[in-house]
Amino acid sequence: MPRWKPDARQRLVAAALGLFAEQGFDNTTVAQIAERAELTRSTFFRHFGDKREILTAGQKALSVLLAEGIAAAPPDATPMTAVAVGLERASGEMTSFNRELGPLLHAAIEANEELRERDALKSVGMAAVMADALRLRGVAGPAAQVAAELGVLAFKTGFSRWAAPEHDQDPGELTTYTRAALDELRRAAAELS
Repeated sequence: MPRWKPDARQRLVAAALGLFAEQGFDNTTVAQIAERAELTRSTFFRHFGDKREILTAGQKALSVLLAEGIAAAPPDATPMTAVAVGLERASGEMTSFNRELGPLLHAAIEANEELRERDALKSVGMAAVMADALRLRGVAGPAAQVAAELGVLAFKTGFSRWAAPEHDQDPGELTTYTRAALDELRRAAAELS
């Protein structure tokens, strides 16, 4: 078994999600993941504490991108415009690798209660980071929280649409989908008044 190849972390994520889809999260071992990725168990543990961490592998990086985008919005931007800039920043960094793994990740999460709970916590964490970034811009607490929650929902909705099989031929950029989802949510929020 080769001990070094590029992209070990990505290969571990792809191997794990493939195995989770084939045999379920609970029936998949770290040894199986490492073997499928053509890596050693010790390499696995250099990247992840356990197999659950694979499902949140990009959360920290995604949260940083969202916060950076919000911070970079023009000073006079509304909270929702700042969120839109954050979504564009994060969406612009997503690659075909992220798109291909989306359905596998979704299937693994939906098949396991513990993973659904972790996914919900991931969304809470992303919203907290976005709300904090908005508060640093002077947005009041409730408005920051609502804008952040809408941003998370827009990202998840846009990503789900982008990764959908009907877009396999030419999915375009994720930014297009997250922008459209945020616009839909803005219109829906306006109807609530």
